[in-house]
Amino acid sequence: MPNAKKPSRPRAIPIKAPSAARNRAPRNRPVEDDRIPKKTYDLHTARLRERLVDLQVELKEQPYRVLLIVAGVAGAGRGDVLNTLGGWLDPRGVETFSFTAPTDDERTRPFLWRFWRSLPAKGKIGVYAGSWYTETLAEEARSQKDLVALDADLERIRRFEKALVDDDTLVVKIWLNLDKETQRQRFKALAADPNTAWRVTEDDWRHHRIYDRLERTAVHILGATHRPYAPWTVVDAKDERARNLAVGELLLDQFAAHRRRLARLAHSRKPGRPVAAPVSLRPTGLRRLLALPLEQTLTAEAYEEKRDKWLGRLNAAVRAAKLAGRAITFVFEGWDAAGKGGAIRRLTSAIDVRDYRVYAVAKPTEEEYAHHYLWRFWRHLPRDGQVAIFDRSWYGRILVERIEGFCRPDEWRRAFQELKDFERELTDHGQIVIKFWLHISREEQLARFRAREETNFKKHKINEEDWRNRRKWNGYEIAVGDMLALTDAPAARWHLIPANDKRYARLHILRTACRAIQSALETP
Repeated sequence: MPNAKKPSRPRAIPIKAPSAARNRAPRNRPVEDDRIPKKTYDLHTARLRERLVDLQVELKEQPYRVLLIVAGVAGAGRGDVLNTLGGWLDPRGVETFSFTAPTDDERTRPFLWRFWRSLPAKGKIGVYAGSWYTETLAEEARSQKDLVALDADLERIRRFEKALVDDDTLVVKIWLNLDKETQRQRFKALAADPNTAWRVTEDDWRHHRIYDRLERTAVHILGATHRPYAPWTVVDAKDERARNLAVGELLLDQFAAHRRRLARLAHSRKPGRPVAAPVSLRPTGLRRLLALPLEQTLTAEAYEEKRDKWLGRLNAAVRAAKLAGRAITFVFEGWDAAGKGGAIRRLTSAIDVRDYRVYAVAKPTEEEYAHHYLWRFWRHLPRDGQVAIFDRSWYGRILVERIEGFCRPDEWRRAFQELKDFERELTDHGQIVIKFWLHISREEQLARFRAREETNFKKHKINEEDWRNRRKWNGYEIAVGDMLALTDAPAARWHLIPANDKRYARLHILRTACRAIQSALETP
């Protein structure tokens, strides 16, 4: 067996031009040699495969996932690389995705919807042959995209990857590169062989003809999304064996670096624990909450008189949104026994049952817990023209999870921005986001709790957890105030609903929903 050393590993680099980066030659051969000998390749492959399987065994026990994004120049061998990796890895721990142009159904939801849904659970590797970069590159190939629009897409991608990395996901991004002449020679060789001619399409040749323009776009995209938390590594794909080894070694290297990083972070991260008296991050929200007048009432006669009018207007507004291809997402948050369920029933009575879905959000299932906390909400986003109603929502992250210690302090602190970014994805797509906080007094909550205990058909609505949450009223009040102050946005406002009187609250919600939809439809 030859005393061969493994090829030098590729490194993450500041992106200048894809064609400028190459793998260095293995140490056991002359630098001018263009190919790794097969015997050397087989030796390194055997060792690499063992180490990759060991990685997967270790990953099964870890509370994070690995995402491998393989992109690159046409003809660089992306499919060959993925097939090779598929032979090296245990397929039971790998999920492979090949995203191409979005389907008609996928276009009816925000850009990132299909990618969030695809994310693997913790302990697994997600391999992306096509990813959130694919459509951006494809659009540039079809027609040059406006730079402002392109940069908006890249900013969206940066936020997405940052959210995943903050959740301890390892994101490995590889760009397989070929120079223009090598690409031409490879296409010609494939096209000349009847057995491989099918691998070269007219699109491939068209991409070759605009190689220089696509390269400039790739330089821009890679440079704009090359970040310390998710760097790009450019791998020269001229030597297929060196290319394959480089990708495998890179996956191992970044996994080891990620493991060391998390070990360092473990020493500085404070564990989540219940908080009796949280400190307000932005007191203006709490002042807004406490200033809300709760004495408004509405007689049964006045309610009946006005209800049908606002139900009719709401029905017209929802139908207008559907005609305009605008989805609507309602978020209902509020104190226990504040009347969210009753308000939702009145709201849905104005909407065609075929056009809405109600999601009652409880604690995460085992599957949901194995994903990013926003994953379960991305899965339920409505199509254009449809309505989603969330009875409790993603705001549990900064309410119950903060107060009860279900997540770490660093997790709920960064969630304020993550939630704003999430809703920005919805509104940028054109969704209308309407958020309600139903507010009642502490005394009114106590009266409703006791009424539930004394009414047979309402007893199922009250349990010990409700009483336990009530004992933490002051803490939750501060958390709600921070939520109102730090997650209010022009396109996703919080509407505070005085809910001591149920009739007043229900009519107020109908009126607010109607006006919010109409306002959104009038906004360009």
